[in-house]
Amino acid sequence: MVDAEKPEQNGMTDSQDPIKPEEGGEVNSESTDSKNAVATSEDKNAVNDLELEGQDYTDEERQRFEELYDRTLGDIKQGQIVMGRVLAISEQDVLVDIGFKSEGSIPLEEFGEPPEVKVGDKVEVYLDNIEDTDGQLILSKKKATFMRLWDKVVDVQEKGGTIEGKCVRRIKGGIVVDLMGVDAFLPGSQIDVKPIRDFDALIGNTYTFKVVKVNKLRKNIVVSRRALLEESMAEQRTKVLADLEKGQVREGMVKNITDFGVFVDLGGVDGLLHINDLSWGRINHPSEVVKLDEKIKVMVLDFNDAKDRISLGLKQLQPHPWKEINEKYPEGSVAKGKVVSIADYGAFVELERGVEGLVHVSEMSWTRHGIHPSKLVNVGDNIDVKILSIDKDKKRISLGLKQLTPDPWDNIEEKYPIESKFKGRVRNMTNFGAFVEMEEGIDGLIHISDLSWTRKIKHPSEVLKRGEEVEVIVLDINKGDRRISLGYKQLTTDPWPAFEEAYNVGIKTTTKIIRFVDKGMIVELPLGLEGFVPLSQLVEPSMAKVTQAMNVGDEVELVVIEFDRANKRVVLSRKKAVEQVKKGKAETEKDDVETYMQKQDEATTLADIAGDLAKAEDDKKKADEKKETPEAADAKVEEAKAEKKKSEKKADVVEETKEDKDREKKEPEEEKAPEEQEDKREDVEQEESKEAKETETTSDDQTQDKKEEDTQGKE
Repeated sequence: MVDAEKPEQNGMTDSQDPIKPEEGGEVNSESTDSKNAVATSEDKNAVNDLELEGQDYTDEERQRFEELYDRTLGDIKQGQIVMGRVLAISEQDVLVDIGFKSEGSIPLEEFGEPPEVKVGDKVEVYLDNIEDTDGQLILSKKKATFMRLWDKVVDVQEKGGTIEGKCVRRIKGGIVVDLMGVDAFLPGSQIDVKPIRDFDALIGNTYTFKVVKVNKLRKNIVVSRRALLEESMAEQRTKVLADLEKGQVREGMVKNITDFGVFVDLGGVDGLLHINDLSWGRINHPSEVVKLDEKIKVMVLDFNDAKDRISLGLKQLQPHPWKEINEKYPEGSVAKGKVVSIADYGAFVELERGVEGLVHVSEMSWTRHGIHPSKLVNVGDNIDVKILSIDKDKKRISLGLKQLTPDPWDNIEEKYPIESKFKGRVRNMTNFGAFVEMEEGIDGLIHISDLSWTRKIKHPSEVLKRGEEVEVIVLDINKGDRRISLGYKQLTTDPWPAFEEAYNVGIKTTTKIIRFVDKGMIVELPLGLEGFVPLSQLVEPSMAKVTQAMNVGDEVELVVIEFDRANKRVVLSRKKAVEQVKKGKAETEKDDVETYMQKQDEATTLADIAGDLAKAEDDKKKADEKKETPEAADAKVEEAKAEKKKSEKKADVVEETKEDKDREKKEPEEEKAPEEQEDKREDVEQEESKEAKETETTSDDQTQDKKEEDTQGKE
């Protein structure tokens, strides 16, 4: 091509300017064509002149020719849109000449399907790259078209105009719109003033759009159809807001449904129909009452000053179901209803749309207490209930379920008379007693105080076991409170009258230690009764020393100091027992002394004792003279000596007893005298034991002397 055009370029003049691109990187097609035409005519003249002059070029001519040739190439830069001419068409590419030193190729698919191009057509192309690795121009018709359309879209967006487009495909969040070959994004929220649920139904349709956003850097375009619809409805909206009043009934179309309510289009103005204002009855979701695109009549309940928040109501157009509630559901009547909700405290039953009543858990069964309502009814059950009471002001209805069945407590006294005995199963135990199941749903209570006559029970498990079958006796029945008192210990005779006789205050008894507590110890009396010994009535000063001195299971002597039959309480004392032992010994010793004193008519003196000894000696001499046996004489002597010593000791005891009596008058303490008498009594016993030993020694000596005398007599 270049060689073919050389002869035509001789006629070009130096006055011709090179082709310059327009602002924005584009080359004006008209100026380019005219300049190329002038250059071609000049080239032809120059070539003709050269042919006339000959084939050899001078240096000046060659330089002039090269300048003319360079001027034909124009000032072409990368990134421009230039006008080109189709030179050839192959199966895959289209060869385009843009007046550069080499041609460029464009993929055939960029010319449409089927391709709308032929040789010789002039087309606008985008110069993507002046020269690739093979030295070829890289051109693109698609990019050139995009650049031209992009400029138009930008111009529309800047002027606030509109543009037509075709919805071509659906993507995430919206639809792709073809704007004369340029793809734009139409968000789902901008398709219409009401939510669109089926995007696929819009594919292939052509609409008018408003360009709302252009990103020049990323080449993104966002369009909106909703903006045009809102503009067209602005006049209608203004009219609706001007006529809007509270209490007004208007027709609208369900625009959107949410969990909390329904949005209704009132003609360019949206209002919210809350779920609580949809129906007088209970509903779980607004879709149970209305449907999308449904036309409904609603009442205007309220709106703000700007009138951009409008509250609507649907149930207000219907009569209030509580208006004649007393006539429809009189107290005591039986009605049918549906269980719509269950709570811990009962079940809600819908009698009709907007009228619900509560069946409290206590009104569900005569016998089954403390169970969850879901164990008796389920949501959705259709049941019969009895109207117990109606509070029209608070819109509350109390319903009963158990009232439809006979009350087993009506004849409970006939089934279980007072003091009757029966067997039941221990169903449950608490700190205050055990519940015994008399029949299904009817329980009686054995109080912890009715488990044993004698023991102090801390928990029923000490006597009974859960699930155990036991025999009990009916003590009392309270139909009003639905309570039955049972007895377990009453099956045996009350031993406390016998205890009262056996354990009067002051009685001394042998007990067995059961356990130690912080303030004393618990003991078991012979008849099986338990008693308490406080620390103040123990000899030891503290519980630590008590547990060191005694062990569980030891037997101790105690004295009853308190017997409370009403409260089943027996208090004993160890101190009193010890005092009684000491006092008993002192009294015994005192009685012996008094008895001895009564036998003595006169007081024994030392002279009498000396006389007795002299008499004994005389008797011995007389016995010797009369040849009495040595044994008899010795016996008399010893008897006299013993009698003398005994008399002396008794005289000392008498004197000490008198001194003790005087001391008792001065010192009122009760425990001191018995202790001193006990000490003195022990001293007397020690003296008597010592004298007995001396008497035995004397007797042995006399026996020895006697034997020696007998031996001498025989000799």
